[in-house]
Amino acid sequence: MKIMILNGPNINFLGIREKEVYGHQNYADMCNYLKDIAESKGISLDIFQSNIEGEMINILQRAYFEKYDGIIINPGAYTHTSIALFDAIKSIEIPTLEVHLSNIHKREDFRKISYTAVACVGQISGLGVDSYVMGLEYFYRMFSKK
Repeated sequence: MKIMILNGPNINFLGIREKEVYGHQNYADMCNYLKDIAESKGISLDIFQSNIEGEMINILQRAYFEKYDGIIINPGAYTHTSIALFDAIKSIEIPTLEVHLSNIHKREDFRKISYTAVACVGQISGLGVDSYVMGLEYFYRMFSKK
């Protein structure tokens, strides 16, 4: 099973920005933690991050050609603005799960709207890094049944 995690803008600043919202764990530590969990389940995991919307689209399109089984995406602020990411997720036809570290439904009103979630199989938010862990577990169970 081959899974991709794609993180959007400012996720690379974990442990630096808004610690009261996003926690104290830095980005590298989070990625290593997720890779360890994936490895323990026999999941091949690649993690990407970009602050650039077009680059995120390129990575999603690459996932199609490289035959990923599933994608966990945290589009960051593009969640609330990007029709282009919505279109890219729809076009690749790979099961994609949207995750957020914070509970976007308990934050500013504009964060309650997700353009990208409509193209995804589901959304997990508000559980910190466990949002990603639950995403990995979802794909593990989904593909283990097949």
